[in-house]
Amino acid sequence: MKVSVTQDCIGCGACVAIAPMIFEMDTSTMKSHVKKQPEGAEEEKLAKEAEAACPVNAIKIK
Repeated sequence: MKVSVTQDCIGCGACVAIAPMIFEMDTSTMKSHVKKQPEGAEEEKLAKEAEAACPVNAIKIK
């Protein structure tokens, strides 16, 4: 699994709230980015939850 955040991110923070071990807010752009790829089933599940919660579909999982 590979997680990414597109430039469509609006900085709502939903992904950070759901999976803070995977996502963080960039303080200069106030948009989310991936700080580390998910490791293990629990983190993969949280990444998928964050993808589903993103209001602008900016989180992509391959």
